[in-house]
Amino acid sequence: MKFSARWMAASVLAVASFAALAADPIKIGVAGPFTGGSSSMGVSMRDGVRLAAEEINKSGGVLGRQIQLIERDDEAKNERGVQIAQEMINREKVVATVGFINTGVALAAQRFYQDAKIPVMNNVATGSVITQQFKDQPDNYVFRNAAHDSIQAPMIVEEAVTRRGFKKVAILADSTNYGQLGRQDLEKALELKGIKPVAVEKFNIKDVDMTAQLLKAKEAGAEAILTYGIGPELAQIANGMTKLGWKVPMIGSWTLSMANYIDNAGPGGEGARMPQTFIQEPTTPKRQSFIVNYLKTFNPKNSRIDSPVSAAQGYDSIYLLAAAIKQAGSTDGPKIKAALEDLKAPVDGVVTTYNKPFSKTDHEAITANIPVFGEVKGQRVVYAYPDDFKKASEVRVKDVNAKGALTQKK
Repeated sequence: MKFSARWMAASVLAVASFAALAADPIKIGVAGPFTGGSSSMGVSMRDGVRLAAEEINKSGGVLGRQIQLIERDDEAKNERGVQIAQEMINREKVVATVGFINTGVALAAQRFYQDAKIPVMNNVATGSVITQQFKDQPDNYVFRNAAHDSIQAPMIVEEAVTRRGFKKVAILADSTNYGQLGRQDLEKALELKGIKPVAVEKFNIKDVDMTAQLLKAKEAGAEAILTYGIGPELAQIANGMTKLGWKVPMIGSWTLSMANYIDNAGPGGEGARMPQTFIQEPTTPKRQSFIVNYLKTFNPKNSRIDSPVSAAQGYDSIYLLAAAIKQAGSTDGPKIKAALEDLKAPVDGVVTTYNKPFSKTDHEAITANIPVFGEVKGQRVVYAYPDDFKKASEVRVKDVNAKGALTQKK
């Protein structure tokens, strides 16, 4: 009897321990700049991630477990990103991480996840090299659901040169990895059109006077300014043109949609155009639900998401990971990676419906046919072209044969 009682007690304890283990939350890291000049992207991404995690948890979680977000502010600093990666891996024991807004931070930090065999879902950073950083290794743990710069640069050039007929363009790019890699992509795309920029100028983060760069562009006869930077400095370009009494179109990367560009540039920022994977319009039931829930939950100023692209891609990144974990039946890094590379069921996202978004050799979910052009109008981003708006209810899906992307070699 004593043996039986002890055996039963041990069994109960074992079952209880197993149940407790099974109920442990699934830890997913969220890394981005939640303060500073990049924060409108970082906070919007984080809030999109929070919204998705809350929805999944309310519906029972993944594998019967709740998602727990481990959030860290990397301040857009490479060294801080490295510290956070080590903390996420060694102390927090995350099973995956989403985020990275800044290309430099991604390149500095994601190597630690690669070494630890923990998947990273880049949901905002667009440097073309990001998913190629470990392409020579047998297994690559870096994925992305944002439009990389080898997609955006040809779009920018096509808009400026082919659609709008500008033959003399200047490039203004910031001095970060993001800005300079983007500049290279722009120059390559222009070269394919047989055009050399009349001026190529650099500026630093926190610069507030772009007069010297703009004067060089003006004196060179620039008909348009092509940009690679982030909101605060992009606003200074627009403000600088206003001060000089010289106004030419600004056409640049997706970051011209940031709230701190639109707000800081004011009337001078109107008309800027940029590639967008998501524009804050309820063009499908999924997008309408996302917008309504985001606005209700976070109550942003003027009912405008600070960075709609960041929010939507952040939201989708969690659903992609959840689908992979569910399919894998595991939180083991290599198994999640393998599931991402061969997702069996489509994932209904805000940006697109992800049907086989990744493969062993292709870790980019977004192809050149998905983004459209947005335009700053009335202090928000709208569709630049009526035809794109009319067709927005038709979800654009991945097409690996879509033309427009540069070969990703750097």
